[in-house]
Amino acid sequence: MSEEKQSSGFSWFLAGLSLGALIGVLYAPKSGRETREEILSGAREGTEYLKQRSREAADQVSTIVDRGRDQVNDYVDRGKDYVERGRAQWDEFVSQGRQFVDEQAGKVSAAVEAGRDAYRSSAAAPAPSDPSYQS
Repeated sequence: MSEEKQSSGFSWFLAGLSLGALIGVLYAPKSGRETREEILSGAREGTEYLKQRSREAADQVSTIVDRGRDQVNDYVDRGKDYVERGRAQWDEFVSQGRQFVDEQAGKVSAAVEAGRDAYRSSAAAPAPSDPSYQS
């Protein structure tokens, strides 16, 4: 923001300086041809100055854009790294969860099978209240 104020102030200074020079030249005791040549010379110098400042400004803008592009690319690369790490962690968690579920399913299946076997063996054996039961 302060650069803009400096640039604006400097521009007004140059405009005032040019206007003062023009008025001074117009009221100077010179011939019309000399006065016109001085005005043209001043205009050429001003045009050249503006061209030079425009080139400098374009170079500065280009530098800032390049720097910004590099920073954005750096942030994008970091973001990709974070996403990849997160995806790898998620895959690992999913794999661990599946393994846990498979282990628990095996335990449940074994318990169910043990319960069936126990039921079959108790259903096949005569009960103590049964008159045919002999110990």
